[in-house]
Amino acid sequence: MVTFVKAGLFGIFIMCWSMIANATDISLRAFEGVWEGSSVSESSSSTAFPVSVRDLDVEIRNDTEGGFRLVWSTLQRQKGNPSNPNEVVKKTERYFVPKVPGKVWHMSPQENLYEGGVVSWASLQEQTLTVYSMSLREAGGYDMLIYSRSLTGLNMKLDFRAMRNGEVRRIASGTLIKSAD
Repeated sequence: MVTFVKAGLFGIFIMCWSMIANATDISLRAFEGVWEGSSVSESSSSTAFPVSVRDLDVEIRNDTEGGFRLVWSTLQRQKGNPSNPNEVVKKTERYFVPKVPGKVWHMSPQENLYEGGVVSWASLQEQTLTVYSMSLREAGGYDMLIYSRSLTGLNMKLDFRAMRNGEVRRIASGTLIKSAD
């Protein structure tokens, strides 16, 4: 009887493990659509706005060549009077082409980093699509923005980091829901 129970539990374990393994290996298609939500941003460089709330919109559209277009908008509230902050919308649009099909993409057209351009690439690992953007500063340092978007059931979780010369200046974390396919 004990052997039968152990064998049954082992079978359930293997079945669950294979389901988890398959669930974590998703394609870019799972991210496609329009996502909306909000995040809380924490800044180490702002004394007036060390914490602020942001509204987020993300749209991801795949193409037939294995690339994708990513558009995101952020309504920021981090300047002006802390009790009535100015609202500023920042919108970014990028197109990515495959470098390693299904895993790594680079921005197209590519910009010249040394002439004020941005170098950007994306990677998909398990359930997380991460976009990296790097720019050089005039004095020779760099800024790096990292957007990690993870699918968690019906939602998308955003973890954002803004770094300057390797030091974290701002982090944001939030949740988005899919509002359109």
